[in-house]
Amino acid sequence: MNPFLQAAVGYLLLLGLAWAISSRRGAIPWRTVVGGICLQLMLALLIFRLPGVREIFATGNDALLAIALATREGTKLVFGFLGGASLPYAETAPGASFVLAFQALPVVLVMSALSALLYHWRVLPVLVQGFSVLLEKSLGVGGAVGMSTAANVFVGMVEAPLLIRPYLASVSRGEMFIILTGGMAGVAGTVMALYASILGPVVPDSLGHILAASFISAPAAIVFAVIMIPPAGAPTGRHLQLPQTDTSSMEAITRGTGEGASLLINILAMLIVLVALVSLANQLLSLLPAVHGAPLSLQRLLGWLMAPFAWMAGIPWHECLAAGALLGTKTVLNELIAYLDMAQLSAEVLAPRSKIIMTYALCGFANLGSLGILLGGMCAIAPQRRSELVELGPLTLISGTLATLSCGSVVAMLL
Repeated sequence: MNPFLQAAVGYLLLLGLAWAISSRRGAIPWRTVVGGICLQLMLALLIFRLPGVREIFATGNDALLAIALATREGTKLVFGFLGGASLPYAETAPGASFVLAFQALPVVLVMSALSALLYHWRVLPVLVQGFSVLLEKSLGVGGAVGMSTAANVFVGMVEAPLLIRPYLASVSRGEMFIILTGGMAGVAGTVMALYASILGPVVPDSLGHILAASFISAPAAIVFAVIMIPPAGAPTGRHLQLPQTDTSSMEAITRGTGEGASLLINILAMLIVLVALVSLANQLLSLLPAVHGAPLSLQRLLGWLMAPFAWMAGIPWHECLAAGALLGTKTVLNELIAYLDMAQLSAEVLAPRSKIIMTYALCGFANLGSLGILLGGMCAIAPQRRSELVELGPLTLISGTLATLSCGSVVAMLL
């Protein structure tokens, strides 16, 4: 099948799946759906086709390199050769001296501090409010929903709703679902540089693609959320303003560094535990009879299960088992491990075009671990909506996954 036609059909199938499980098919706001699809396509066209815009996103990789080099100076001082300083021995195997925990992951600390500083300087608020107004005007959503969804382009799934905390008690059930889906369909700015550094060797302009995916996923999150659970009543809030949280630049840096340290420890712990659990699962599965001459593994099972969804995202069928395994890993474990796995795949297993598509399809927090974080955070922020949040939470795994898959479909149409 023609790649463009495959991606277009895949996008329609994703919409059809959302419609099939909609709670109120007769109440779907089609103006919002059509507007969201058009905005998603328009953003993708601007990024991939308009001269200059692609270059703007590509310059993000220069910024990533500068941040990575600056971070390396800090890790060399603290960790010595483990952090990237000159080795006290001869390296016999190229790359053997690379230590993920000491050389790649610390970029999260620097990004967290920079994000807090840019927020204090009102750079991020201007970007968030501008994108929020675009969502409000084009899709007809309320200011609370627009602000939270726009903020998810830059901050995490719990931090974004904090910006609209006073409105969380009064938003409708449908609006709450949009807010939750926005968190599951995006990634935080603090981890973008980490993902880009992992994908850099196999995906050109990796940070540009991660940034683009974050923007494109925002309208997609609204589209699939309003189809699955249509909002009722008047939109909540209009043109909200972001609060100032820090009194000085140093306070912002200190707060951001502390939050980054907590995030870094969590990432390290989750990586160790999840990789260990995958290994245990594969050891158990290997006790079963081999299938097609190879032992069963979690990756193979997930590949078979998620292969149709990889096809809907625009991946050629002969590569769908490998892509499906990545989607399954992302859903059961997290997107970081999926990106680590993708970085190890050769061009024969997953072509360069498919790796770009999967960069978009995997770029979201929709996984079981994040669901726990989201529910824990949201129940603390809006305790009066606890039962509703617990009910809606599992559905966001579906809506968030469909949204990121649709981003893959849109990109596949343009590649």
